Amino acid sequence: MLENCPLILSAIRVNLENPFVILAIGISIVIGMIIFLRINAFLALITAAMVVSLLAPESTDGVNRMQRVAIAFGDSVSGIGIVIALAAIIGKCMMDSGAADRIVRTFLRVLGEKNASFALMGSGFVLAVPVFFDTVFYLLIPLARSLYRSTKRNYLMYVMAIAAGGAITHTLVPPTPGPLSMAANLGVDLGKMIFVGALVAFPAALVGILYSMFANRMMDIPMREVAEHTEPDPLKEDELPSLFVSLCPIVLPVLMITANTLVNSMLKGGVGPQGVLTKISPFTSIIGDANFALLVATAISMIILFKQRNLTLLKLGASVEEALMSGGVIILITAGGGAFGKMLTVAQIGPAIQGMFSTEETKVAGLSFLFLGFGIAALLKIAQGSSTVAMITTSAMLATMNVNSEMLGFDPVYLATAIGAGSLIGSWMNDSGFWIFCKMSGLTEEEALKSWTPLLIVLGCTSLATTVLLTFVWPMS
Repeated sequence: MLENCPLILSAIRVNLENPFVILAIGISIVIGMIIFLRINAFLALITAAMVVSLLAPESTDGVNRMQRVAIAFGDSVSGIGIVIALAAIIGKCMMDSGAADRIVRTFLRVLGEKNASFALMGSGFVLAVPVFFDTVFYLLIPLARSLYRSTKRNYLMYVMAIAAGGAITHTLVPPTPGPLSMAANLGVDLGKMIFVGALVAFPAALVGILYSMFANRMMDIPMREVAEHTEPDPLKEDELPSLFVSLCPIVLPVLMITANTLVNSMLKGGVGPQGVLTKISPFTSIIGDANFALLVATAISMIILFKQRNLTLLKLGASVEEALMSGGVIILITAGGGAFGKMLTVAQIGPAIQGMFSTEETKVAGLSFLFLGFGIAALLKIAQGSSTVAMITTSAMLATMNVNSEMLGFDPVYLATAIGAGSLIGSWMNDSGFWIFCKMSGLTEEEALKSWTPLLIVLGCTSLATTVLLTFVWPMS
């Protein structure tokens, strides 16, 4: 028996060096710590990164296994840390200044009460770009309740419309952490991610509205009082900033980033006045940098808050600090996911998975990667509940294969939108968004499972279908 021990140990060592075994161990650690031990996602991801690093081959540059985790964590923070922190400040300032409220009221005024569901969806769609989903839902749910008081009907449709608009851009359009991290992991230009993410999100939101109307007819759910939530008094019209001012923190950075993307694309494709483009390219590369663009938007949002609420500098500083505290947690989780993905790269997960999808038909291989990303993200979402963690982990995992346009047959941005679509699938009791929707709207758990959960499946599947369609219609390069 003892003489067989070396053979047994050798077999165990070989199995632990298998990339798929390492991948399974890493994912098991993430899911197990989050679901069963109720550990914060950052601790789960960084623990998994360290374990994977220990199992992976040693680095050839002399960096030890623990140092490379710290280096990968730092690299991830350098890519997304500033943007997430600034986006948190923008969202907080827009909420406190009344800028977000102005956008919502304008949608309702333009579309009218008969189209209130589209107004609520549009408000959620726009506001969830710089503001986290839970905050958007907190802002808009009083409007849904107010509309029900005046119409005495369609409460579920109003609530689901908010969820449809907020959830879809939260998972597809930067600078929210999930899409931002996917763009960084997959090497996708941020301007392109914003444009294509919004392009994929819009039809999904419209289909979400249609499903909301259907669910509203199938389930007659009245508005109920929510004891834990006291609705704030609505601000007067003269207390709100103008629509132009309110939209500036959202529209301006998008225009700046998109301008840089457009100039670079035209230079690369040899389109347009090349001499002029070459001269302005250094300028657009600065103003179109995501860190700089959001810094400008942050300054504008802080000025709006400062003037609109007549704050002292001390109170303004306190508001910014509160926003940074919430943003800091997201930065840690996102960077932890980046470190985990980098360690999977070291463990040679990419080549191992890539070998499973080798084919002579590039387009077929590319579509296989889309469905793979969608499926992995969906499984992770069902297992641990967080769309952000599912997006970060899946994109980091697929980034190990060094995917590019030649390999896929289309732009990698579509792989990012497929992963984002998958991260919507299977929201239930382990998802904080489920409980926000359920408790804030006054629905029972059963009612939420029959409305919120299918709604997100509809959003995810529509997003995937739109993504697949775009790979044929507009593959880019």
